[in-house]
Amino acid sequence: MMQRERVTEDIYIFTSELYVHVTAGVIATSEGLVLIDTLLYPEETLQIRNFIETRLNQPVAYIINTHHHADHTTGTSFFHDAPVISHLKCRELLNTRGRESLQRSKEKASDMADVKLVLPTIVFDNKMTLRIGGKTLHLEHSPGHSPDSIVVWIEEENVLFAADTVMPIPYFVDGSYDDFLASLKRLQGRGFENIVQGHGEIILRGEVEKKIKSDINYLEKLRIAVDKALVSSTTPAKIDKALASIKVGACGKSHILLNGAVEQLHYQNILALAEQRHEMILLQTE
Repeated sequence: MMQRERVTEDIYIFTSELYVHVTAGVIATSEGLVLIDTLLYPEETLQIRNFIETRLNQPVAYIINTHHHADHTTGTSFFHDAPVISHLKCRELLNTRGRESLQRSKEKASDMADVKLVLPTIVFDNKMTLRIGGKTLHLEHSPGHSPDSIVVWIEEENVLFAADTVMPIPYFVDGSYDDFLASLKRLQGRGFENIVQGHGEIILRGEVEKKIKSDINYLEKLRIAVDKALVSSTTPAKIDKALASIKVGACGKSHILLNGAVEQLHYQNILALAEQRHEMILLQTE
């Protein structure tokens, strides 16, 4: 069963048991609910909808898509008529990659039959503030995991919905290493009460700065290790072997995170960073 957690009086978090602990959230206000992301599998998003209808008994005033990836947006269509807010690049990517991804999912899984693509109707570029029912939500572009990623800070509760800008291990294969590092550094020293990760458990106040520092440390160690592998190996086969030897633990992260899925994410990070850094190293030596 999907997990539900009440973070504050007005904020609920839902964590998937079916797909790498991806999260969604509901913020209750006096003028309706704000839903931040939905879940990949319809049965879990429908559980969120049922909780809203039977327990909260308020309409969904807005849905916020933190980025275009299917595990955060697939369930949007189950909340009819609610305006959807996102970064402008999220709308563009949903209208291209999103359509293709959903079509592939429909061909493979019968439970996706009722899912429809919903494009955001309210978009922004750098920052946006949403004021509703006594709550102030600050939306901020936070690229790195993907080019359209955003974070959402609820001012009154001092809770940050970081989406995939903060997850058990930084993952930038569909985004940018440099952007990710910069986005994490912008979160330092802001004194958040809680951070809701895009995947995994909620980060509590006493662990917030430590967590962000740990993610920055991972990225920095990863870059050093990848550069060393690239410059110290003379053939493609030796480079591949050197890259494969970079263990997630040596970069400061546990291999058991996300039920072991972190190992695969780490290796994909290595390959993505190696491709980028190899080109830069070649330019520097020419």
